[in-house]
Amino acid sequence: MSHASRPLSAVLRRAALALLPAVLAACGGGGGGSDGAEDCTVRSRQVWLRDYMDDWYFWYQISPSPSPSGYSTLESYFDALLYTGSSADFPADRWSYYDSTEDFNRFWGEGRTMGYGVSVAGLEVEDRPDQPLYVRAVEARSDAAARGVARGDEIVSIDGVSAAELIADGSFSVLTAGGTGDTITMLLRRDGATRSVTLTATEYALTPVPVTTVLTTTGGRKLGYVAVKDMISQVNTPLAQAFASFATAGVDEVVLDLRYNGGGLVSVGATVASYVTGAAKSGQAYARLLYNDRHQDENQTFAFQNPSSAAGVSRVFVLVGPRTCSASEQVINGLRGVGIEVVAIGDTTCGKPVGFLPEDDGCGSTYSVVNFESVNARNEGRYFDGFAPTCAVAEDFTRTLGGASEPLLAAAATYADSGACPASSTARAATLRGSGWRTPEPDERRGMIAR
Repeated sequence: MSHASRPLSAVLRRAALALLPAVLAACGGGGGGSDGAEDCTVRSRQVWLRDYMDDWYFWYQISPSPSPSGYSTLESYFDALLYTGSSADFPADRWSYYDSTEDFNRFWGEGRTMGYGVSVAGLEVEDRPDQPLYVRAVEARSDAAARGVARGDEIVSIDGVSAAELIADGSFSVLTAGGTGDTITMLLRRDGATRSVTLTATEYALTPVPVTTVLTTTGGRKLGYVAVKDMISQVNTPLAQAFASFATAGVDEVVLDLRYNGGGLVSVGATVASYVTGAAKSGQAYARLLYNDRHQDENQTFAFQNPSSAAGVSRVFVLVGPRTCSASEQVINGLRGVGIEVVAIGDTTCGKPVGFLPEDDGCGSTYSVVNFESVNARNEGRYFDGFAPTCAVAEDFTRTLGGASEPLLAAAATYADSGACPASSTARAATLRGSGWRTPEPDERRGMIAR
């Protein structure tokens, strides 16, 4: 499979994607691997990148194509190749990126990651260093969880750098570990008491479905609540278990919590959506992926399925925010495309209706550049401004996800009983900032991957 043999047929390429971790590991470890750069010099990799993007990049016709000779690094040349927003139909490319093949395989294939396991509420306090910085989530199998760090802990400092300084910087790069064994020391406050915790970076399995529960509203309706954080294949078993428990409980409504879901595999998003719709929409189009004019044979339709224990409802509550991105936004669009009422509660989503067909350069880097746009069964897409919430509700990071008093879930319960947003949500809507696309925080992975 040499570079000269490109393009692959749709069948062969999708078969390769089905074995994505093994394929990328094989290509990425040897330097100058098959279908990659001739060698791993900067110039060779730049030439490969230029040729690849001229072939597969969604905006290849209207993007710059400078010579590599003017760029001394791979990073600077990659940035120079990105579409800059010259068409009225599309904003500039803010989504294409590359990372190490090892990290890519570990996350998207194996369902694992390396780090401390702490996520912070950084977007919510952007440019406001006077505000408290909270832990918004902790990975269950991480060292942070083992040492008792929890959602709602207020960060006083990390490695001696105050929360105000961390917010002013905005990158939160201190939370990105260079390798296993790295450490950070966090000073945390809860209920007026402070404590110091030293965390060690480890490699651990992700928990893509961290919370699932059944709640009863004040009006007596049963809500089946499930939080889905990552659209990876490891979602399938806990998701099936969640909906089986909903069926046993006889739930009246389903609440999908996608507020921290940056996306992932299109097929997994289709499965999540199919648990909502069930037999009534089985076989109908969930999403259509549309490639550039050189690869129309790659255009692909993902269909709704009929998984066992699917809820089969005509209305679903989806909890959303600025981290709801890509393949998780595709769930909203796909459901609406077949007539499901989606009541979105929270804040505006990130606005990424485009996706990737990840490619390894043979030198240890995997490129996720925009290869296609996604539309639903009604050909609706291009939601670059994100999806606005039906009910605008601000987060409270001191409240536990899945708890009846957590504001977004409480708003869903109110709507389930009354058919309307809580009165407080109208007042909050004026104060919530438009979200749109924002630079991911260190723990976030965003994608819509054609598999």
